[in-house]
Amino acid sequence: MRTNKEKLPVISVSGTVWHPKGGAAGRITADGGVVWLTGTGGITYNAQIGDPCIGWAADHLEPGVSARNKDDEINQAFTILSCVGNEAKIRSGDAKGETGVVTGKHGGCEHLILHFAAETLEKLNIDDTISVKATGQGLELLDYPEIKTRNVSPALLEKMNIQEDGGRLKIGVAKIVPAKIMGSGLGHTSTARGDYDITMFDDETVEKYNLSNLRFGDIVAITDADTRFGRSYKKGACTIGVIVHGNSFIAGHGPGVTTLLTSKEPFIEPFLDENANLSEWF
Repeated sequence: MRTNKEKLPVISVSGTVWHPKGGAAGRITADGGVVWLTGTGGITYNAQIGDPCIGWAADHLEPGVSARNKDDEINQAFTILSCVGNEAKIRSGDAKGETGVVTGKHGGCEHLILHFAAETLEKLNIDDTISVKATGQGLELLDYPEIKTRNVSPALLEKMNIQEDGGRLKIGVAKIVPAKIMGSGLGHTSTARGDYDITMFDDETVEKYNLSNLRFGDIVAITDADTRFGRSYKKGACTIGVIVHGNSFIAGHGPGVTTLLTSKEPFIEPFLDENANLSEWF
């Protein structure tokens, strides 16, 4: 598949391992309860890409390492320019020199989520500096101008199960999700950062689409979803994204999806592929 990857800059952006934040008042659940649970931020030792993103005693759990820049304006560049599949390198602390990969972006808290080997996590500390070789924004599929890329590195694009078929792309995904159950993140005008959530409160729909075993790092299709310039319902549209954080007990929230590829018209045809997960490739 022809792209313009040779024309994409590769630029260094930097953040630090970010401490979790907590709310003294807890969180109101969709059923009217109050919970005090692990949420976003920090180093999560026992949840990584390839692991289930549902069932944790947590809310919006971020697998692996959560990173951010303390300067909000610089953090915009850190989270927007970094793309899923970019190489990340630790620049300070006991794990200095070890490398990992960007696995997602979490809106609201504006975190970049990264994967490192388990032995590296043991050496990492809060506030350690991480740099990313950022490249991917501006990537074009030269023979498919109707399909727009967001947040996908050339390295990831080349690993995905994509088949060219008469002007369309057939793309292997772990799950196919209907746009009708997408929640938090709707209304945002940029999909070059952040994510939006799959709501998991309707048991019949969860069972119908086999969503109860979603994993961190799963590549998913959202049908009838146009996420080129914001996030909109559009019949025939399709978005391909990646699961970046865990489930939620809060109304309108759930596992988060960062956009990778999207088309307003039916130029993307997803098909099920149980191996469509970042852990298979990185």
